[in-house]
Amino acid sequence: MHFFLIILIGLALGYGVLMLWYSLGWKRLQKFTVTPQQLGSTRVTVIIPARNEADNLPALLAALQQQTYSTALLEVIIIDDFSTDDTAGVISRFPAANIHLLQLKDHLNVEERLNSYKKKAIEIAISQAQGDLIVTTDADCVMGPRWIETIVQFYEVNRPKFIAAPVSFYKEQNFFKKLQSLDFMTMQGITGAAAQLRAGTMCNGANLAYEKEAFYDVGGFTGIDNIASGDDMLLMYKIYSAYPDGVMYLKNEDVIVRTLPVDTLKDFMNQRIRWSSKADKYEDKRITWVLLLVYLFNACLLAMGIIALVAPIWWPWFLIMMLLKITMELYFLLPVARFFHKTEMLAWFIPGQLFHIPYIVIAGWLGKFGSYQWKGRQVN
Repeated sequence: MHFFLIILIGLALGYGVLMLWYSLGWKRLQKFTVTPQQLGSTRVTVIIPARNEADNLPALLAALQQQTYSTALLEVIIIDDFSTDDTAGVISRFPAANIHLLQLKDHLNVEERLNSYKKKAIEIAISQAQGDLIVTTDADCVMGPRWIETIVQFYEVNRPKFIAAPVSFYKEQNFFKKLQSLDFMTMQGITGAAAQLRAGTMCNGANLAYEKEAFYDVGGFTGIDNIASGDDMLLMYKIYSAYPDGVMYLKNEDVIVRTLPVDTLKDFMNQRIRWSSKADKYEDKRITWVLLLVYLFNACLLAMGIIALVAPIWWPWFLIMMLLKITMELYFLLPVARFFHKTEMLAWFIPGQLFHIPYIVIAGWLGKFGSYQWKGRQVN
């Protein structure tokens, strides 16, 4: 048991240093200030894969129609991924000349099986895109009217090859969704901090931008097209490998994209298993080592909690480790929550630990050794 305690203390110290490092990165990450008089001239194509999103699309389409960026320079391509609802109808009936519908069934045989339909959808849309800057989001998202305008100005000022931008949950009406929002906000803060520290490449496909030319320069999704997830981070790493100084994070409230948390525990676990399934696919091993540290620390904490239930002598050590974890995470998360205007969510942080630790352990294990369902498809 003493050997186990020594390991846990070592992991805890490593985890504490990691959170302090991320805190430093987030604080150093400067907000991008928009110049109102500067009008963009970059042609932009927004690409949105959609599968059975008829209920969510009206809000997204309205948000896209309200963009302040010139419609002459902005096109939107929504590609329907074999939907069985009225997704295609909602898009085709929407009264906006710069919003176009593509259908994956026109490019793939219905019997053809892929491990990543989303990558194929994006690849097809890029091949038909008129824009020089590709922006991607998801069909269940909404964004503010200055989303594209701000991305373009950041691009024209800094000329990055790839831009990661913030994503946040909204409509968190219950405890379960609030916990999801806290967990997701933590990952978003780490994304920005890691970009500032040049300590790995992280992003979320709900809010990305990259040059079409850079996408083709690195071969697009070639080499990662057989991996179910990773249309965001794995592509980001390919571009980062080719252009180490060309990947940047855009910190500005006007570009926050808001997406919906899932409704059920089953859907949540499928989502997180999908995310964790690519953990060993990163060629950037800095991310792999960080994920391993986080996983082992949480796994040991869970094991110690279980041991303490039958051997009360371990309770003081368990509480000390939990106090360290909570203190370090809150220290990091407070300025991140201020940026996302979600400081009220922190009231749920401590009770949420009872959910957060087991899910990290289970999702991490199943991401490596299990399978999951996504959008009605079984993925191995």
